[in-house]
Amino acid sequence: MNNLLIIYIIALSVISFILMGIDKSRAKNNKWRISEKTLFTLAIVGGACGGLVGMYVFRHKTKHARFTFGFPLLAMIHIVIVYYVIS
Repeated sequence: MNNLLIIYIIALSVISFILMGIDKSRAKNNKWRISEKTLFTLAIVGGACGGLVGMYVFRHKTKHARFTFGFPLLAMIHIVIVYYVIS
């Protein structure tokens, strides 16, 4: 169970990180974008850590209060959950 949770969080974080990069690239090129709803949904269900790292690596959504406060909060919640499940 513990390993599955960690793999789940890592997988969603990688996907969230990649989507932040793709969305930033599309924003620069005036192409179809990934919705904020999709990015937040991924963050809520486990990808917040990857989304947070992606925000700062790609400098994307860093001026949006919902992201700058929401993603760190969700990441902390996920870290606490993983900690208590593993302990």
